[in-house]
Amino acid sequence: MKIALLGYGKMGKTIEKIAVSKGHKVILRITKENAGSLNKQNLKRADVAIEFSRPETAFQNISICLETGLPVVSGTTGWLEKYDDAKKLCLKNDGTFLYASNFSIGVNIFFALNKYLAQLMNGRTQYEVSMEEIHHVEKLDYPSGTAISLAEGILDKIKNKSGWEARLEEDTGKDGLKNAIADDAKIMITSRRMDEVPGTHKIKWFSDIDELEISHVAYSREGFASGALSAAEWIIGKKGVFGMEDMLGF
Repeated sequence: MKIALLGYGKMGKTIEKIAVSKGHKVILRITKENAGSLNKQNLKRADVAIEFSRPETAFQNISICLETGLPVVSGTTGWLEKYDDAKKLCLKNDGTFLYASNFSIGVNIFFALNKYLAQLMNGRTQYEVSMEEIHHVEKLDYPSGTAISLAEGILDKIKNKSGWEARLEEDTGKDGLKNAIADDAKIMITSRRMDEVPGTHKIKWFSDIDELEISHVAYSREGFASGALSAAEWIIGKKGVFGMEDMLGF
């Protein structure tokens, strides 16, 4: 499989390492220094594009892939106000597009667990819910795309919340989750940025008498990169708009 990497930061380099070990070939690496090389002529040399760039360039990168007829997998967060436009462009061009806020298999299992727990909590208004996400200091957007997906999973299952609210803090302390309460209708998401943290997400349900917490802790970027590469392998030969739930079957 010939891969175009759109974004060649730490994630792109990790994807390349795993791809080469599996016998794939990276034929294009796009960074801000060679952005002019992102054109249809170069993209036509690839079988698939994997896009991990920046929020301000993601939609443009995805668009040129779809207009070229190149299947594209994207994991960039912070650009989702344009997601519906990307879907429409994909369908218009009879293209192939897979977006995920997180490609880790463990995180996607965590998504399913989160929804099931929220379903059990629906109607149990004695419990409040809050979330915390921790990432490396180079992550520009907050809350993380994974945290937003988790919040939306909760909102889909409970009736007494209508949205989420985000705040960025350097350190919430030991009881940060318990004290991070938004107004009654929203889920509070507290974001923290720390050196060399690949990604941690915690969800806490708490009442006056007890509390319950689930969490996912990533040890490295390899889980995300491996999942993105698996998604790229999976979409070859398919048409349409997909998510990780389509690939994993849950």
